Amino acid sequence: MKIVVLVKEVPDTWGDRKLSLETGLADRAASERVLDEIGERSLEVALSFADSNAGTDVVVLSMAPAEATATIRKGLAMGAGSAVHVVDDDLVGADLGLTAEVLAAALTRIGFDLVITGNQSTDGSGGVMSAMLAELLDVPAALNLVSVEIADSGVTGVRATEAGTVEVSAGLPAVISITEALPDARFPNFKGIMAAKKKPFETLSLADLGIEALAPDASRSIVIALGEKPPREAGVKIVDEGDAGEKLAEFLIQNRLA
Repeated sequence: MKIVVLVKEVPDTWGDRKLSLETGLADRAASERVLDEIGERSLEVALSFADSNAGTDVVVLSMAPAEATATIRKGLAMGAGSAVHVVDDDLVGADLGLTAEVLAAALTRIGFDLVITGNQSTDGSGGVMSAMLAELLDVPAALNLVSVEIADSGVTGVRATEAGTVEVSAGLPAVISITEALPDARFPNFKGIMAAKKKPFETLSLADLGIEALAPDASRSIVIALGEKPPREAGVKIVDEGDAGEKLAEFLIQNRLA
């Protein structure tokens, strides 16, 4: 079985996150860049299956700037067998539509039985990439799973909803997305880090995938206005002088909180 895991380099969750007021893009140099935790959990799902199923080929795939090579190699150090890095200057500021188109083309080129993604990245937080990929690849999707069982014939999982839980299944090939309810990822050990240096690492451009970034029929988004987030203002303090309940009710009503 061939499992392709989507991973992404993101600004450190615990670091400063800034938006460039000149480009409208995230300033990725403002903090340390790391492999997104939900991507690591997705890789853990694939590696856990590979541990008990000989012959499983796990590939990590990422669309990222050239500087992300070291971050992507962490996936190899964790245990993936190979990596594919899509990098092209024309992808700077790519929206969800272009990103999905590029990743779908890369997945088609790589070949897959199962694609595993996180349900939502910690930078863009689009939360729709897995569904878009399934549509473009014309395969079933099982999304936002809190548990996963992979078999040779298909994949099953549980999705949590406000009303309860739903068990879903899909035949292969398929796309699934997982949530933070899945186990934490393993840490790369010294042996894995050294082995990662010799594992296949393929770099692809838009030309390799047959995609023109500025094609007129491709979905594109533009920034029409941006500004810094206003500083936080002091909150409203209500002093109880016998009418605190009335003041609180009035505050809630004025702010449409009641």
